[in-house]
Amino acid sequence: MAAFIIPVFKVIDMALNLYWWVIIIMAVMSWLLAFDVINMRNDLVRSLWNMSNALTEPVLRPIRRFLPPIAGMDISPIVLLLLLSFVQMELGVLANALLRAAYS
Repeated sequence: MAAFIIPVFKVIDMALNLYWWVIIIMAVMSWLLAFDVINMRNDLVRSLWNMSNALTEPVLRPIRRFLPPIAGMDISPIVLLLLLSFVQMELGVLANALLRAAYS
């Protein structure tokens, strides 16, 4: 059983790492857009923004409802990154426990 579950956990961990980077890209792009370093008239910027927004907004929206902006600053990406880190740590603990149980 562990021979099947461990690779599944690794794939989930890789997907969470990829999602982590999507959140970072979205946050950096929002800052660059806010300071007018980049603008939405550029097709590449617009497509990257739409993609990152489509991937992150469904998860960030409930966090934003629960935790409104503090001093005008949206901290929902930080909260989401912390939650992702927690999930990754717990998956690692669970994978280690399964390995110990399988080889004991």
